[in-house]
Amino acid sequence: MQMSDTRAIQAQPTAVYAALLDPEVLKACVGGAQEVSGNPTDGYEAVVVQKVGPVKATFKGSVTMSDLVEGESLTITGEGKGGAAGFAKGSATVTFQPSETGGTILGYDVDAKVGGKLAQLGSRLIDGFARKMADQFFANLQEYFEGPTEEVADDADAEGNTGWLGRLTGRD
Repeated sequence: MQMSDTRAIQAQPTAVYAALLDPEVLKACVGGAQEVSGNPTDGYEAVVVQKVGPVKATFKGSVTMSDLVEGESLTITGEGKGGAAGFAKGSATVTFQPSETGGTILGYDVDAKVGGKLAQLGSRLIDGFARKMADQFFANLQEYFEGPTEEVADDADAEGNTGWLGRLTGRD
């Protein structure tokens, strides 16, 4: 499954680039991430719990960063095994371009694959899930810099919490 999109983020390209190399930011951006540790040079180890249709699995895997051009581009490659549920692997080529408003236009091209029980769920369900995960990751990255969107902020106020950003910064 392949997809591409762009997102405007109100932060300098170098700051967005640096955030993607920080394991705490990665953990906050990946939906279902239980732990992320490591560094850009040696790679990262991650544990992610996800539910795809009727299949819930804990994926243990690795993430590597390559083709690093500071403030301009990088490639994220990850692979995780979810036991009987199967495996997931993919890569994203991410580009950072200055916007006219002083922020960043982040572009991404994602290629994702799954196998095992997950692949048996059907390509429509898997493609939709993969698209949702990629969109959620980059939306969370945008929220990291800009704060929650008005809709998310209203939900957080109604629930009396500030979501993952609040937990990350201790405001929850």
